[in-house]
Parts: sequence; C-alpha cells; structure tokens
Amino acid sequence: MRVKDLMTQPPCTCNIHHTASDAAKLMWEHDCGIIPVVDNDGRLAGVVTDRDICMAAYFQGRPLTEIAIEAFMTRELSSCHADDSLPHAQQLMTDRQIHRVPVVDQQGAPIGILSLSDLAREVVRSGNGKHAGDPSDTLLHTVAAISRPRWEAR
Repeated sequence: MRVKDLMTQPPCTCNIHHTASDAAKLMWEHDCGIIPVVDNDGRLAGVVTDRDICMAAYFQGRPLTEIAIEAFMTRELSSCHADDSLPHAQQLMTDRQIHRVPVVDQQGAPIGILSLSDLAREVVRSGNGKHAGDPSDTLLHTVAAISRPRWEAR
C-alpha cells in the first residue's frame, strides 16, 4: 500500500501572507487540525496546526486577523510523496514524532496529508488489528473512532 491510497486529498492550503484567522477558518470548515502553508510558487513552505494558532494568539495577545501565518508557522518540515510506501511514511512520523505529514508532488507542492488517524482507520477497516479484547485492539479502535471526520455518520 502507498501513501496515495490513504492520504486525505486535496489539502486546504494557506499562503504565507494569510493570517491565523484564515487558517483557523479553513480548519473549522474542513474539520482538520493542520494546514500546509505555500509560498508564492505554490510549494510547501511550512505548516500550521490548531495548536500553533492557539499559542500564537496567547503569546502575541492580538486578534487572529492581525497575526501573519509566516510569523509562527513551522518551517522545519517533514514530507513524503504519494508513491512512498506506508512503512516509509510511518517511520518518518515515528522518527519526527508527528501526527500528520504533508504529501508533496515532485515540485514540492502539497497534494495531500497523511495522518495518524488515516492509518488507524485503515488498520481497523482492513481487520489487521489485534484480536478483539486485546488492550491494543481497544486502543486502536478508540483512536480510529475519535478520528472519524465530523461529517461521517456515527
């Protein structure tokens, strides 16, 4: 299985010149916790998480409409490609201790996001988890359940 088989696509993106308010609005509208930030050429320049926005608001003490994404986005990036293997992406997430990794094309433009939630839901869907009743199976099913998008029927 490849990253492209599980990634969420297309990703919502913001430009480096947008504000924290713009990113927060997209996160709310698209039920996501990360927004790739692109430069003027459409290449991945950073990422912004919901936590990043909260911390920027707290530490800067200004309205979100006045806080530029470029001022607080994460620039130290890890990304993968759509044709990368899932084990490769999982190792990247493990090594960097990240929940979500942007997926980029050959030019560096974001084309998707692979999340821990995507991986958990796939393991449960495919039946590759532990035996029912095993504590790790319970944890896996819990992670998969809380990872469902808001719009999916419960």
